[in-house]
Amino acid sequence: MAGLESLSPWLIAYVALVIAVSGWIQGALGLGFPMIATPLIAAATNMQVAVVMVLIPCIATVIVSILRSPGFAGIVQRFWWISIVALLGAAAGAKLFVLFPGFPYALLLAGVILFYLNLERLGLSQWPLMRRNEKSFGLLFGFLGGLSESTANIAAPPLIIYYLGIGLQPLLLVPAMNISFFVGKATQFATLAPSGIATLEQWLLTPSWPPLPAGRARRCAAASTARPTGSGCAACC
Repeated sequence: MAGLESLSPWLIAYVALVIAVSGWIQGALGLGFPMIATPLIAAATNMQVAVVMVLIPCIATVIVSILRSPGFAGIVQRFWWISIVALLGAAAGAKLFVLFPGFPYALLLAGVILFYLNLERLGLSQWPLMRRNEKSFGLLFGFLGGLSESTANIAAPPLIIYYLGIGLQPLLLVPAMNISFFVGKATQFATLAPSGIATLEQWLLTPSWPPLPAGRARRCAAASTARPTGSGCAACC
């Protein structure tokens, strides 16, 4: 992929700063790394460069967040199947990303973020029908989350709609979403790495810093407890 070699020293410093700040926010909230880093890097370069630069650091931050999150075992037991459909969605999205490099993914990213910011205004925070059909909706929104992960580089909006719609406790929202994020990002990397979108040297250039422990996900849990809709946790991935 053309672009990484031509980055100026100032632009490389900018990317490093964006990744460091995004990692700090991920460390404080338990979520948020790609939603912050992807548009900021894409605005200065392009969407393909942003995806390559963000992917490996994002996997690192998600792993650390999962290991620090409460209720991990119970979430895996309840929602393990969502990771499978997220994997399928991520694989399909990554293929589309490679096959159609000229598609305006930056515009798609902006649309996903705009949609996410208006979830509550659109009345998508509570779905009684979803509570009565938890697994059926989980298959749909898990796949959409994986698809969004690999195209817009953000899986949060579909997953937030689902988890809030079934009434998942805010304390469990962070580990539930991070499990799907990890599966989606790992699948995205496994699909993109052999596709030739970037060379081995270019992948190795991407910094893989873990999130800074600036308050753990407990601050997010406390904020979400004060907001039953879960919006306190939703500056997401």
